Amino acid sequence: MDERVVQRGDVRLRVRTYGEGESVLLLHGWPDTGDVWSEVVPFLVHAGYRCLVPDLRGCGQSSKPEDVAAYKMFELVADVMAIIDELGEGPVVLVGHDWGANVAWVTAAYAPERVSRLAAFSVGHPTSFRSSGLEQQIKSWYTLLFAHEGLGEAFLRRHDYEAMRTWLGHPRVEEVITELERDGQMRTHLLWYRANIPPEAFVADPPVLPPIAVPTLGVWSTGDFALSERQMSNSRDYCTAGFHFERLEGFGHWLPLESPQVASDVLINFVRATEEQ
Repeated sequence: MDERVVQRGDVRLRVRTYGEGESVLLLHGWPDTGDVWSEVVPFLVHAGYRCLVPDLRGCGQSSKPEDVAAYKMFELVADVMAIIDELGEGPVVLVGHDWGANVAWVTAAYAPERVSRLAAFSVGHPTSFRSSGLEQQIKSWYTLLFAHEGLGEAFLRRHDYEAMRTWLGHPRVEEVITELERDGQMRTHLLWYRANIPPEAFVADPPVLPPIAVPTLGVWSTGDFALSERQMSNSRDYCTAGFHFERLEGFGHWLPLESPQVASDVLINFVRATEEQ
């Protein structure tokens, strides 16, 4: 493992690199750091890939700006492009889970020259997500809490982190709680929501993005408490270079931790199947 720092303006992004071969950039979501991929990385390295694993802004050992505007989607995407330009060694296989998937979709839409293939775990294309109806809006109820300064933090800490230990279902919940309470991350993680999903998003028109012009994999698990199947399966409508939908039975939201071998196998099979495209 080699640890690097990518600097973009005032923001320092910690990136760990593993292995050799074609670069695979792995983006985490909430409430994680790059550690969410820790059990997937060995499978990818064994298969001959080079893994780039950042802590995204506001998270882990990367910079934590205090201003909500610093977490707007264009800033998050610019961070990813900076990582690719400095460490990618050419276009990368871009992989995201949760918020990382959202950022990956937007990066692939606006910077297809930096991405050879896209793989999204759990979260579908932003337009599909926002167009998938009441079922998804009900599943996204918690974002209304997270949108309000102090309220999201109080909800997550209430009754000795009861919501995190029950509703969230994270396989490493105690580690996550400890990490969120380090260096103000309970707040800076939630700034992703405050910058990009204001309450009015529930009634606003879906975003319009350029089409996804690289081969794309969408992975959704039947036990995902936060995301509907429709928001992922309908993502094919926004992909012009092919979309493969992988529906996995019996797993929950944190597939990279619940079954890293399944997550790795799905990803490796997709990458190998699209090598000639």
